[in-house]
Amino acid sequence: MSTSINRYCYISIHPYFNEQLTLLKYSENELVEDLSQIRHRIFKCVLGEAKLHGVEIVSTADVPGGTGLGSSSTFTVGLLHAVTCYQGKYYSKEKLAAKACEVEIEKLGSPIGKQDQYAAACGGLNYIQFHRDGEVSVTPVVMKGSVYRQLQENLVMYYTGETRSANSILSEQRQNTKQEDKAANLGAMCALAEEMKRSLEQNDLTGFGELLHEGWKLKKTLARGITNPEIDEAYETAMKNGAVGGKLLGAGGGGFLLFYCPKEKQEQLRVALRMRPFPFRFEKDGTTVAYIGEKYWD
Repeated sequence: MSTSINRYCYISIHPYFNEQLTLLKYSENELVEDLSQIRHRIFKCVLGEAKLHGVEIVSTADVPGGTGLGSSSTFTVGLLHAVTCYQGKYYSKEKLAAKACEVEIEKLGSPIGKQDQYAAACGGLNYIQFHRDGEVSVTPVVMKGSVYRQLQENLVMYYTGETRSANSILSEQRQNTKQEDKAANLGAMCALAEEMKRSLEQNDLTGFGELLHEGWKLKKTLARGITNPEIDEAYETAMKNGAVGGKLLGAGGGGFLLFYCPKEKQEQLRVALRMRPFPFRFEKDGTTVAYIGEKYWD
């Protein structure tokens, strides 16, 4: 169960004045003569496969990496979208998501799943199924408009102040799922996603919040680094001050806590938590080309 939100990664691409060089601007700057010299793994993989050089690419984002909001995969989807558009090619959102998975999982060996790529590419509130043959099905969740708006109002997010690398946690989690009890808990989490979909379709928002809580209890068992005493304390404080349920977003260890909390209790929750709130709204479009200027297509 996944939704995209109105926080964005922006990718712009432009011919570089010196066509013999490629300039990349992100948290660092890279100016290279040859694509093999690029240090950023995703830039290097995507530009190398596209054989695209002599350009300037700038990446900025509303949210830093390591916070559990899928910013890395959002960057990959956005970069692929920008590059293919720049080269005059059209990829569907599903193809962009699949290609992003190929880059991150198959070519770069990241121990991640496919959920972030499909969420960023397709956008919206969706029930996503990952089939054993590698195919992915994205099904929008159908709800009454008033309940959809209430769901947005009752979901609140707080920043823990910590960032982390997901890879070490996910590697341990993957190893742990070979254990029978961990595999059973992961299976139970998958079943909860279907129950969440059913709760939303039946307009049962309290039930949805309670399922969030059940999912968090299961998730904590999958790897040691998913939670820590500070996160557990914050979660318990939230549950005593109006939250029905919640979870730490992403792989764990830091980033953002999400809670389902009725609107009338959110001020009580904010005062008790003493964390930075992070306002957001649902977003429906997914990856989008915002502007196309003049370009000489070679």
